[in-house]
Amino acid sequence: MIKNSLGIFIGVIIAAVILIIILATGLWKHILYPKTDTHSGPIIITPGELAAINISSQPGQILRDESLSTKIPMQDGETVIAVFNRDSEDGIPEEQFVAYTSASPDRRINIAYLSYDMAENQYKRRWNESTSATRAETITMFSQDLIGDRNNCIIVTGMNAKNEHTMTILKRRPSQAANEPFQKIAEIQIDGSIIIQEITRSVAYQQGITTGASFNIAAYGQDNLSNNLLDQIEIIYSFNTGSGVYEQTRVSRIPGSQIEQRRLRELLSGAPGVFENYINDLWYFVSPEGTVDSRQYISFDPSSKEIVFFGDGALQIFHWQSSTPTRYGLYIRSQNISITTLLRFIDIELVSLDSIKLRVVEDVRLRIVANTSWDGAYRRIRIAIQQDTVPSVRPSINTQYDSTWGRIQFFASGEYTITSGSFANTAVKKGHYVFFKAENHELLEMRPEEGSNNRMIYRVDNTGSRISLARVRLGTNGVQDLFETPVILTPVEN
Repeated sequence: MIKNSLGIFIGVIIAAVILIIILATGLWKHILYPKTDTHSGPIIITPGELAAINISSQPGQILRDESLSTKIPMQDGETVIAVFNRDSEDGIPEEQFVAYTSASPDRRINIAYLSYDMAENQYKRRWNESTSATRAETITMFSQDLIGDRNNCIIVTGMNAKNEHTMTILKRRPSQAANEPFQKIAEIQIDGSIIIQEITRSVAYQQGITTGASFNIAAYGQDNLSNNLLDQIEIIYSFNTGSGVYEQTRVSRIPGSQIEQRRLRELLSGAPGVFENYINDLWYFVSPEGTVDSRQYISFDPSSKEIVFFGDGALQIFHWQSSTPTRYGLYIRSQNISITTLLRFIDIELVSLDSIKLRVVEDVRLRIVANTSWDGAYRRIRIAIQQDTVPSVRPSINTQYDSTWGRIQFFASGEYTITSGSFANTAVKKGHYVFFKAENHELLEMRPEEGSNNRMIYRVDNTGSRISLARVRLGTNGVQDLFETPVILTPVEN
């Protein structure tokens, strides 16, 4: 009898422990509300011509395209492009927004809304809506409180068959109508760019006491009344509380640079590779005051399919996945080579023959201005060097040195050659280089042509007329010495 009582007592304790674990870890949600997707952020894939891209298979990394499963099966002929999950505003289960294409002739991308039916204990497809986008590789989807009423809108951006930028905004209806749970409050398409003009909302809004001001949307397109191809019009859309939709409220003309129109037509023709070759260079950030900032630059390398960002003392390398010509430049989709779930969409506009303007969207789980530090104007580095406006460390030099490697020649173009061996048996190695600063250290990065992933970074120490190169590693822990034998460079006397 005592043994039976003891067994029951132990069983009760074990059951209680299991129950506590289930409640504490949130497993009860998965038991009551089963779901097929484990990601809470949007998932982007590149269908069609980008399907062959290998998005890393390294162990321990969560791949963005490995969980495109939807809560319920889609219909025959529908291809899923992107999935966005978020917590429901009226309960615990997640709701899901699915961007997909169907077999329709226009290949328009549609949005399906899936939510959990408490009565039937299963997910249901509640609603569908079309967008103006048709190019699947340009689609991004996220949510944001545009109106200021704490009702997060669903924003879908992309491009259409005319290479115009598009933005579709969906807002939940207050009535929670079963057949029409969301309302399309904006559908914008233009041959330039579209941005959300955010403003700082009040402290009362931040604390949840009152509503906030709505954000305007600015669309930039060609000025058809001007002969200058770079002249633009700015169209402002504001939210009308009466009609419940975004309406056009202002049109302004923005004069562009007066540059040679024949060359301009050539660059903006949309021909494959033309604009990519134009931006194949190192570009420095230009402040609103017009000064060049050597602490931030971007390098575009279309031949190696790489984009290198340098800022805040760190290098970020992105794989150039695809690019789409636009009315004023190029729209690029890129992926971080180390963090494969980090995507960066870059909208480049031509400002002059030696300057460009960038708008960068980083990681679609964040809002459209997630990374404003890269937004702005950039100038080609060769012009900055010619005008001697680059302070501190120049990224490129034009000189040659003797070393244990052989004779190394640095060119102002950012290329180098290393010549070694005897006269009869000469070997020449080529590559690209850049000087930069990090943590008050002057550093040199060298990237050989053979094996472009074999980057080497050196700390540069000036010892009189000679230069000492000490191999280092640059990462999250800053500049770390690898304690290899330094390489001494001795200037070659002319």
